[in-house]
Amino acid sequence: MPEHMLTNKVATITGGGSGIGEATAKALAQEGASVVVTDINGDAASAVADAIKSAGGNALGMRVDVTLESDAAAMVAAAQREFGSLDCAVNCAGVSDAPVSFTDMNLAAWNRMLAVALTGVFLCLKHELAAISRPGGSIVNVSSGAGFTPAPGQPHYTAAKHGVLGLTKCAARDYVGEGIRVNAICPGMTDTPMLREHFEQAPDLLEKVAHNAPSGRLALPEEMADIAVWLCSDRSSYVSGESIIVDLAGLCR
Repeated sequence: MPEHMLTNKVATITGGGSGIGEATAKALAQEGASVVVTDINGDAASAVADAIKSAGGNALGMRVDVTLESDAAAMVAAAQREFGSLDCAVNCAGVSDAPVSFTDMNLAAWNRMLAVALTGVFLCLKHELAAISRPGGSIVNVSSGAGFTPAPGQPHYTAAKHGVLGLTKCAARDYVGEGIRVNAICPGMTDTPMLREHFEQAPDLLEKVAHNAPSGRLALPEEMADIAVWLCSDRSSYVSGESIIVDLAGLCR
């Protein structure tokens, strides 16, 4: 049997209650990590943690609102208290809105998106970087194809995801000397509950998007999780400051 990539490692994940976050939490555990699974929906986080434990892994589920610095700090403290350290982290929490034009977007929607998708990443990074193992710590931020190219009708989402790539590069540059790596993944169109909610008013459009993709399908959350787990592991030991597009046909560019 091949050695697990994350044996004896401790990981945290935000947005771990569904979609890419859920798949990543389970993949981290399958590769040997003890995982603190967090989500704004505490029941969902606990359900994922319970599934991991039922499969023989170690996990703790907890409610975390990434827009609150106290919650970001509590997540890191929980990893250290329950499992003894923090070795890797995946910042995956996000929100989705229906497309809207610049002139129709209200400030509340703008502020909510940036609070979760950008400021939330900053707050988690701040506390993860302070506590993560040195050397050998690894952090993965989940951006989007919209970190490279604009998402139609999503100026706030596009701006936030571009910002995540900037945060990733700054943190990678500042902490490489301490043996901490920071990278980002930029998922293409992935079949998640959030994406389906995004298209709930136009289900035919979702199928059209999948059909028109050169691959003929949407990505699976597990395909994103595999890249995040690799970046958390020592097998990517010379990779930092990168923004990896996870898209079969390079559509994010």
